[in-house]
Amino acid sequence: MKRGLAMLTALLLLLGLMSGCGGSDTSAATASDMVATEETADNGSYGGNMTAQMPESPAEDGSGEDRLRNAKMIYTADLSVETTAFDDAAASLRQMVEDLGGYFESASVYNHGGNYRSASYTIRVPAENFRNLLEQVGELCHVVRQEEGSDNISEQYYDVESRLVTQQTKLERLQTLLSQAETMEDIITIESAISETELAIEQLTGTLRQYDSLVDYSTVTISLEEVYKLSNAEEPPTTFASRLGRAFAAGWNGFVDFLEAIVMILAYAWVPVLVLLAVGGTVLWRLLRKKRDKGNGPPENRAS
Repeated sequence: MKRGLAMLTALLLLLGLMSGCGGSDTSAATASDMVATEETADNGSYGGNMTAQMPESPAEDGSGEDRLRNAKMIYTADLSVETTAFDDAAASLRQMVEDLGGYFESASVYNHGGNYRSASYTIRVPAENFRNLLEQVGELCHVVRQEEGSDNISEQYYDVESRLVTQQTKLERLQTLLSQAETMEDIITIESAISETELAIEQLTGTLRQYDSLVDYSTVTISLEEVYKLSNAEEPPTTFASRLGRAFAAGWNGFVDFLEAIVMILAYAWVPVLVLLAVGGTVLWRLLRKKRDKGNGPPENRAS
C-alpha cells in the first residue's frame, strides 16, 4: 500500500510542477498530508489533531455534576426474592416493567412439584428508571438478596468514538486519492485500503451501539421463588430474653412445620393408604370368619 501511495504522490508532484509553481506547492502539500494521515492511521496512532475532534469526556467537563451527567455508566443488579402469591407477583412484575418503559430480555418459569414454582428474569429498563424498578420490586416481593454494580466505561467509549472519527476522516481522504488516481495499480491499492477502512468503521460503529445499549438500558436479573412462608426478615434479637423467646418460637414453628409436612405427605398418599387399609381389612375379615366357622364345626357336631 505504501509503495502505491508513494508512486501516486510522485505523480501528483510531477503534475504540480508542470502546472506551475503555486499549484505545485498546493498539490504536493495536499498529497503529503493524505499519505501521512494514512500512515498514522495504519500505525494505530490517534493523537495529534484528530484528538481534538474527540467529544469532550466527562473528566474534561467543568463541574462534578456535568462529569456525572456525561459519564458513560453501566448499572446492573441481581435480586433473589420470595412471594407467597406467585401468579400475582409475576403479573405485577410484568406490568411494572412495561410501565417503566423496559422489556424482558429473557423469562423462565420452573415447576418443582408440590405446587411450588420459581422464575428467572433478565430485565432491561431505562437507566433513569433503574432505581425505581429496584424499589418497586422490594415493595412487591420479599427481597432475600440484592447486589448492585456500576461500571464507568467513559474512557473506552470515547476512545472508540475517537478512533471512529479517525477512520471516517481516513475514508474521505482515501476516496479523494481514488478520484485522482490514474494507474490501475494505484486504483487497486487505494480501493483495498478503502475496504479495510470501511470494515474498521463498521466494527467501531457496532461497538459504540453496544455501549449505548448497555448505558441507556440497565440490566436487572431477578430470581423469584414461591414459598409457603416468607423468610424471617426481622432484626436479630440482642438480649438473652429475646434470644430465648426467639429460640422457643423457632422450636414451636419447627414442630408445627413437621406436623404440617406429615399431614401433607398423608394427603398426597391417601389413595395407597386407603387401598392398603381395604386390603388389610378384607384379609382380616376373612381370617376371622374362617376361624369362627372352624370353631363351630360341621352341622352334625353342633347337633350332638
